[in-house]
Amino acid sequence: MPQSPLPFTVIIPARLASSRLPNKPLADINGLPMIVRVAARAKLSSASAVVVACDDASVLRVCEEHAINAILTRTDHISGSDRLAEASAALGLQDSDIVVNVQGDEPLIDLNMINEVAKLLQTDPTLEMSTVAHPIKSVEEFQNPNIVKVVLDQRSRAHYFSRAPIPWWRDGFKDGIKQLPTPAPLRHVGLYAYRVGFLRKFPTLTPSVTERLESLEQLRALSHGYPIGVYVSPHDSGPGVDTPEDLERIRELISIFK
Repeated sequence: MPQSPLPFTVIIPARLASSRLPNKPLADINGLPMIVRVAARAKLSSASAVVVACDDASVLRVCEEHAINAILTRTDHISGSDRLAEASAALGLQDSDIVVNVQGDEPLIDLNMINEVAKLLQTDPTLEMSTVAHPIKSVEEFQNPNIVKVVLDQRSRAHYFSRAPIPWWRDGFKDGIKQLPTPAPLRHVGLYAYRVGFLRKFPTLTPSVTERLESLEQLRALSHGYPIGVYVSPHDSGPGVDTPEDLERIRELISIFK
């Protein structure tokens, strides 16, 4: 008889301050605050619970008004994983429990990605952390340093993450990057699953040289010998919200699919 998959909790870190879009979690999207739309979307996944980990009482209040479970966390966290670690402790989660980190600015996040990134930990006890990638479709995307790429091993675990165009096609890129190699390189999606025990340990690990150079926190795990499983999705995760222009685009998309 097949074993039932382990339950998992989605935690959505929500920081009120944003340099490009002030008060981003509270931004109105067709009548609902963005953080409410993200949490409502995450509730459609297979998660056993969805919790917002916020740093301001105004976000907590909005979540409570819309029946979204939320907790108030410290304001001085350096990263989202630090906020998740505090939230996991506050929720009384055990070391073996699985947490999925859903970004608070992705109201159209792909539900299958949430389920599959958790499934990697549910089915492989040797993994402490997992994430998502999808094929890159354009040369411009491949060359963009704001888009993180990942190279995998034969077990679909991350070899390396970089802002540089990897893998480098030695023979094909002699005259510049004019076409993509085959198979297509992979774009990393900032969606993670963790075992809670590792999530609590992660902030205590010494940042690596490559993490500092690339400004990519996940390289810390690789440098300390922790493998990262990668679910490769056939399509992207949907647009996130970083700027006022992104916000308008999301409003239009949600009005179309309403």
